[in-house]
Amino acid sequence: MKNNAPLHLRVSQVMLDLDAPPEALLPALARKLGADPAALENLRILRRSIDARTPRREPPRLSFQVSVTWNNAPSKLRLKDRDIEILPPAEASEENPPAAPQHRSGFAAQPIVIGAGPAGLFAALLLAEAGAKPLLLERGANAEKRAQQIAAFWQNDQLNPESNVLYGEGGAGLFSDGKLTARSKDKPRVRRFLAELVRAGAPEDILIDAHPHVGSDALLRIIPQLRQRILELGGEIRCETRLDNIELQDGRLRAIHAGDQTIRTDHLILATGHSARDVYHMLHARGVLLEPKAFAVGLRLELPQAAIDRAQWGNWAGHPQLGAASFWLTRREEGSLRACYSFCMCPGGSVIACASAPGALTTNGMSSSQRNLPFGNAAFLVPVTPKDYPAEQHSPENPLAGCLFQERMERRAFELAGNTYRLPLMRLNDFLAQRPTTELPPDRSCTRAIPADFRDILPVSLLETLRGTLPKMLAQLHGVHPQETILYAPETRSSSPVRIPRDQSMQSLSTPGLYPCGEGAGYGGGIVSSALDGMRAAEAITT
Repeated sequence: MKNNAPLHLRVSQVMLDLDAPPEALLPALARKLGADPAALENLRILRRSIDARTPRREPPRLSFQVSVTWNNAPSKLRLKDRDIEILPPAEASEENPPAAPQHRSGFAAQPIVIGAGPAGLFAALLLAEAGAKPLLLERGANAEKRAQQIAAFWQNDQLNPESNVLYGEGGAGLFSDGKLTARSKDKPRVRRFLAELVRAGAPEDILIDAHPHVGSDALLRIIPQLRQRILELGGEIRCETRLDNIELQDGRLRAIHAGDQTIRTDHLILATGHSARDVYHMLHARGVLLEPKAFAVGLRLELPQAAIDRAQWGNWAGHPQLGAASFWLTRREEGSLRACYSFCMCPGGSVIACASAPGALTTNGMSSSQRNLPFGNAAFLVPVTPKDYPAEQHSPENPLAGCLFQERMERRAFELAGNTYRLPLMRLNDFLAQRPTTELPPDRSCTRAIPADFRDILPVSLLETLRGTLPKMLAQLHGVHPQETILYAPETRSSSPVRIPRDQSMQSLSTPGLYPCGEGAGYGGGIVSSALDGMRAAEAITT
């Protein structure tokens, strides 16, 4: 048979047993292609995941997507298998190459970035790489100091309204699971983002894992490295410096007020995150166009991680290649019940109290890189729209009504907790029976909790949906029992209730020179999407 030039392939669903050694991948690929292993070169893993579709009948397996060069491939090769794709020459050498920053200098005034969460950090990084020498301002403390402040909050209610679980370098995601799930099809920027994290100390596995995560402990090491890189490239960073106001001339941004300084700028990237409500109020007062946005509210559910592992991995739970299992559950609208979905699942983690202002309380989840604690948790959320707001808040003139809706629940939770930052807690069985929980379960991740009745916190319509959907959703996790499940309330900060409309140049529709981005502007939904949005904002300025 006549042979062709080498073929460059992308091959999916190359399967290995859990205990197979790494060197077993090449023979498995050769069998799938029907090729001589000696003819395969440049094997590179693009993606790794776990296939556990039938864990009770068959053990989970490792599934790989790879790229490879097949030398002397048959000239009449017919690729009927949808798992096998011939790569074009541009993709053969390096799949999804990172985008290179455009170099630009000579700004009339220094570009400013507000907020050092994922969007702000990566906007500042790209601006610095392009030679723009940005100034990054963050109201909270740097990551190291912030960690100490948050420890004091969790231990004895010492809340710093300017630097807390929701404000500070690293953003709200610094104290989370560090999930790097990317549903974006913008592969070059995703690859670039992940590569920067690896450069800053993240494990290389995040480049290939289907569901990568780094954990809060690792993020506390990674964020300072990103900070240092921005500084080395000529950027400037000031923590504990809050944006107080913006200055406009003929509707265009001309300066900002931060602390006791007025700083001139024509380019302001606003990446404050979805909890900086004072910034929304300031923008509204200055005439910046804002609009209400649908979001979601609910509870955080906790159950033994061992039960989650058994539900997902069957008899193979505990295998070292599998680690702590996660889940993603959804329920469509059904009669009077709204849709419901799980969000921000933290395997082997803990439930944490959050606050950004005195007298208000919300919740979140957090995991370390090892995900080795005895409980897993996830938010269970119900969508809300402006129609759910009280009549006195729901009006076209009040784009901040969603913030007031959140605050109302958070203040009720604080009052129910005895004017402390202990989290209100209910057993699932009590919640379903509509009776208050009177005693704390001894086994739980959040030690500072208080037994409660959520009817005093969440609106009736949301409670009805959660009571009607939670049992059906948990039934999908075979072997999970309501009596071992705990609920914490409220989960209110899953996304922003406000959007700052912008045009194709990434600038505010009402205020040229203002570049709103990330979750706080209503355009991100997690660490990765927020970082990518910040990158696009920086590129809009430098190109």
